[in-house]
Amino acid sequence: MAKNYVSNSEESTRMFKSDLLEPLTKVHFSVPIIIYLPVIVYFVFQAFNKYKLDVLHFVGYFALGLVIWSLTEYVLHRFVFHFTPKGKFMERIHFIFHGVHHDYPQDRLRLVMPPVVSIPLALLFYFLFKWLLGEAYVSAFFPAFMIGYLFYDIGHYAMHHYNFKSGLMKKIKQHHMLHHYADADKGYGVSSPFWDKIFGSDFPKKNKKI
Repeated sequence: MAKNYVSNSEESTRMFKSDLLEPLTKVHFSVPIIIYLPVIVYFVFQAFNKYKLDVLHFVGYFALGLVIWSLTEYVLHRFVFHFTPKGKFMERIHFIFHGVHHDYPQDRLRLVMPPVVSIPLALLFYFLFKWLLGEAYVSAFFPAFMIGYLFYDIGHYAMHHYNFKSGLMKKIKQHHMLHHYADADKGYGVSSPFWDKIFGSDFPKKNKKI
């Protein structure tokens, strides 16, 4: 993605002329927690109460859910959010989905995914995983997948608006800031640089200062 323009304003630029569509593009960072935390609790309850999963199976599928979310986040960011648009229409689609975030990385109302996008995606992933794993095991897998998503969404907001003094989150933030301000064609992992290291899209160590 070419870095043509970057604003440090925390204000939201207008994306749609329609007063109906415009509010759907903005969301407070707490909204995903309010929506998806009850979903996570529900599935965990179902895993033990309805499907009687033993602890070993629950932990195994829960761990798998976290890993698959991490890979999904990387793939979506690299190949969907950063696709190369061709033509005015696709450029517009690209801007709506992710380009606006690179142009306005400090926009407080566009740092977590709006429900109008996240809910259909969550349903799509749920039915996919239910088909692959079955109803019982998805009750352990899917809450972990959603926890990974919440960590990504809320962590992403924090990376742009919280000054981490030390520790793991400071390193993760540095990785993400390099993606924004040094090279948008590297550093696709937001929650972790792990898959960037695996797939060769990490930043050279000598550049890891920002």
